[in-house]
Amino acid sequence: MPTADILIENARVIPMTGPEDRAEAVAVSGNSILAVGSLADLAGLAGPSTRRIDAGGGTVMPGMCEAHLHLFSGAFGLRLLHLDGVQGLDALRGNVRTYAAANPDEALLICKAADYNLFGDGVMTTRQMLDEVLPDRPVIMVAGDHHTAWANSIALDRAGILHGRALSPGNEIVMAGDGTAAGELRESEAMGPVFLLRSSGGRENLGLADAAEPENLTPEQRAEDEAVMLEGLKYCASFGFTSLHNMDGNWYQLELLRVLEQRGELLCRTEIPFHLTPSRPLSSLAEATEMHEQYRSDRLRSGRVKMFMDGVIDSGTAVMVDDYADRPGWRGDPLHSAERFAEACIDADRRGLQISVHAIGDGAVRRVLDGYEAAATANGKRDSRHRIEHIEVLHPDDLHRFAELGIVASMQPPHPPGAMDFPLLPWVDRVGEARWPWAFPVHNLRDAGVPIAFSSDWPVSDVDPMRGVKAAVTRKPWKEGQPGHASSLYDSLHDYTAGGAYAGFDENRLGRLAPGMLADIAVMDRDLEATPVDELDRARAVLTLSGGETTWEA
Repeated sequence: MPTADILIENARVIPMTGPEDRAEAVAVSGNSILAVGSLADLAGLAGPSTRRIDAGGGTVMPGMCEAHLHLFSGAFGLRLLHLDGVQGLDALRGNVRTYAAANPDEALLICKAADYNLFGDGVMTTRQMLDEVLPDRPVIMVAGDHHTAWANSIALDRAGILHGRALSPGNEIVMAGDGTAAGELRESEAMGPVFLLRSSGGRENLGLADAAEPENLTPEQRAEDEAVMLEGLKYCASFGFTSLHNMDGNWYQLELLRVLEQRGELLCRTEIPFHLTPSRPLSSLAEATEMHEQYRSDRLRSGRVKMFMDGVIDSGTAVMVDDYADRPGWRGDPLHSAERFAEACIDADRRGLQISVHAIGDGAVRRVLDGYEAAATANGKRDSRHRIEHIEVLHPDDLHRFAELGIVASMQPPHPPGAMDFPLLPWVDRVGEARWPWAFPVHNLRDAGVPIAFSSDWPVSDVDPMRGVKAAVTRKPWKEGQPGHASSLYDSLHDYTAGGAYAGFDENRLGRLAPGMLADIAVMDRDLEATPVDELDRARAVLTLSGGETTWEA
């Protein structure tokens, strides 16, 4: 057996090869894992040039997979004002005006992570309220879920939507009784005109909403965008991530990442999808095939189609099987007709592409399942691993269809209201108590044998996976006697590692620590299994290896 280039010792190794499997050391040769076992067994693999890493009794596990994020917008958002926990006029005014003073030349001030209850529980945020915060410069406050935003009067006026505008179904400029925009903007078409005011031309949401390609960029702007991508990759690597499944995509992002790959700076293996928006013709799926053919290297690839079926519960844009509990007669509008969606699934599946679809409400989940079933009927069953993203509400009649169709459930432990950063209202009232047992139904899906991949949806939620693990482990029911859908620590870690690898067709090279697997490894600063549950969110990676190369070291 060859000499190890790296020997990680004094470790509590969770190799993800089985729930009971544990080890003390990991040996790496080149870009692959040489051996996993006891220190006594592996000590002989160390030579004079071996790098010996003392894990200090900390957990060593496969490099984590962030299976659902928006890399560019998350990274760009690190530069913007975040309003986590900020509520009330005085607090908002203080934060926003300080930010405005620090950015005197910015044409649009963007604030992230705004609460649906900015001015109090149940109080609808209006442009007039935001005018009191900042009247003389355009400002937009984006909800944590990125599906709703609120803008002040000057922003709406300069964007040309103060008096409304016709939009596609599922998008809405909320109007006040006087015929002017109230200030609330629901979904990307409504927000887009305001974002175009920004000095960057809206590139902070690169690919997120419409998949458009930026035009007429200067070399300086491209260099800035490369820097944003690299900042995001460094940030992700610092948490122990070695793989990223991006959920928005265009050619430009692939080009930026290829430049970083050629420089040796693509710190995380990254997958970029083709984004099929409702406005794009189905013939554009030929571009998805072209992306797949041009980008399929070890570290950068395409090969997946991303779609949105609905919006979110909080704004009433999610699609439900039955009426919203607080709005009789309303079930939401799907973003794709059943016929168009089925045709898209059949074509994408025929091309051998994976599909992932944002579906929040149980009605949206059902329509996505119908589309996947149509593809299997038309093309024959295959190991497609088509995905449904989020699954905030599931109708019990549809549970069996996941396993039958081989669907991957891509879920976010930080998302359930009250689990981490999101408030209970208005979500729990709009869904209604009768549907709570089937909300974020991790336990039901796991028991049904459905493969699960955990993630954050950054920047919708904090990308820190250990905060997500804690949210998964400590999740509690909203009413006594109902299921809480909590996960064990092992299952949570599995779904952030092996689960993500499986979702990305990488289970034969990533997600497990075993001989011959790629040496994508996270070394944590403590033994996670000996850490009190309430302290899990304090854990951090001290070393991240990707293919045996250090991508992060504390």
